[in-house]
Amino acid sequence: MSGVFASETAWTIWFTLRVAALATILMAAPALAVAWLLSRKTWTGKSVVETLVALPLVMPPVATGLILLKLLGRRGILGPALERIGIDVIFTWKAVVIAMMVMSFPLLVRGARIAFDDVNPRLEQMARSLGAGEARVLFTMTLPLATRGIVGGLLLAFARALGEFGATVLVAGNIPWKTSTMSLAIYNFVQIGRDDRAWPLLAVSVAICFLAVWIGETVLNRRGRLV
Repeated sequence: MSGVFASETAWTIWFTLRVAALATILMAAPALAVAWLLSRKTWTGKSVVETLVALPLVMPPVATGLILLKLLGRRGILGPALERIGIDVIFTWKAVVIAMMVMSFPLLVRGARIAFDDVNPRLEQMARSLGAGEARVLFTMTLPLATRGIVGGLLLAFARALGEFGATVLVAGNIPWKTSTMSLAIYNFVQIGRDDRAWPLLAVSVAICFLAVWIGETVLNRRGRLV
């Protein structure tokens, strides 16, 4: 029995790390784009976008999960279309990734926006005056100068994805060897009175999240405004 528990625990840890990393990678480009737009552009409805981006931070995670369930479920808005092309989302690893992305997205946008804000716009204006286009300014100046802040934001978002629970349990369930993350497994063991099995997962979860947050905060605190 202990061997089975050890195997399941190892699978759960490895699965959680993989889906959290995948969620962070997949949301990186759109989050950076949103952060850059919020930092560098002004347009009608900008405050609405800022509010929508921040909503997952203040809404109950289960409410966010219910929204995702209504969107991606077989009777939801997008679910039937996905089913027609052979893509099942609900109660699969894909649902875990999506829930992690939605819940971590605001943290990455926040970190990247702060990083972009720290890049002095005068440097970008000087580059444009020398003939550099917007794309060249972005990829050769803005992004490199904001790298440390972006990396810090990515690490914090990854840590948030590792600990996601509320939205995940609604859209992915807690299926052993399929969708069970560390948070879900800890909750399940506590519910059935097996705290002895929850503690090892808790220790690993705390250690990984502590390391990710510590590195992220260290990177963010070392950034300085470039003039």
